[in-house]
Amino acid sequence: MSTKHPTCVCLIPARSGSKRVPDKNIALLNGHPLIAYTICAARQSGVFSRIIVSTDSDKYAAIAAHYGAEIPFLRPAEIAGDKSPDIEWIQHALGWLKDNGSATDAFSILRPTSPCRKPETIQRAWRQFVRQDGVDSLRAVEPCAQHPGKMWVVRGERMHPLMPMQPEGAPAPWHSMQYAALPKVYVQNASLEIAWTRVAFDKGSIAGDVLTPFLTHDDEGLDVNSPNDWRLLEMMVRDSSATLPDVDRPAITGSGR
Repeated sequence: MSTKHPTCVCLIPARSGSKRVPDKNIALLNGHPLIAYTICAARQSGVFSRIIVSTDSDKYAAIAAHYGAEIPFLRPAEIAGDKSPDIEWIQHALGWLKDNGSATDAFSILRPTSPCRKPETIQRAWRQFVRQDGVDSLRAVEPCAQHPGKMWVVRGERMHPLMPMQPEGAPAPWHSMQYAALPKVYVQNASLEIAWTRVAFDKGSIAGDVLTPFLTHDDEGLDVNSPNDWRLLEMMVRDSSATLPDVDRPAITGSGR
């Protein structure tokens, strides 16, 4: 595999059947279906050799094609359930590409539920990924809003600290320390992942063992997974505290909820 000019395919998951926000991947946001913002950001980034949407729905496929994505196959029902692990549809997509003469060095997962990810976000992540030596993947992270040192596991009528070990030399356990004294901890968000294709095939993983952190800024990591998330995003877009990528295709009618 050449790493001088590696190729990367964009894989956008868009199964139908979302329960918390029905049809969230195609729900209308600011006049366009949610998935449009991810497809347009991916195209405008210039990073990818192909932009493929993996969906089990003909309706979703038609909408994705309108905004410039490829849908060369439909995802089989057996790997399109709400408990299906990501590695199944990733291996399916990469396997299809390999079988059809379009093998790629790397792949990136861009989820439609992070619509504020910009073309510049993708470019920044790709530059970081390709300059790393010895990594399997890159994953987007952001500082934790709630520190795990203050979290508890409840068992019956008793609770136990999630992080039970007291830091060496500290006068108190994690849960009794001031926030400023706690180590900085990051949580992954859904805005993007990049990995070498070998990781999916050889290790059966979308991440592998050696990861580099990609720090998202401001609205880049916003994720829509619940009705409250949706209402918050709409409000942030209205007051310009969150911005969406430019959509360079006309709005498609009849796509939303």
